[in-house]
Amino acid sequence: MIKQRIARSGEGRSKGYRTIILFRRGEKAFFVYGFSKSRRANIDQDEEQRFKDMAKYVLKLSEKHLEHLLDRGDFVEITPNG
Repeated sequence: MIKQRIARSGEGRSKGYRTIILFRRGEKAFFVYGFSKSRRANIDQDEEQRFKDMAKYVLKLSEKHLEHLLDRGDFVEITPNG
């Protein structure tokens, strides 16, 4: 799980956004949450732990299970070509 700051155009990172991404290098990345820093400074420790637990679960899913979740609409796949 990584917390990634994203700059708002012309404003810099401090007035931008924060995203939560479940990530395994060279394999998969799942965007799971995002918010503007003007609405909320950060997530709390309990939320961070829940996202870490979610990462352990989601990153272990088989390709077959992921395909099922995509088919059901639980996940949406974003590809480089749209």
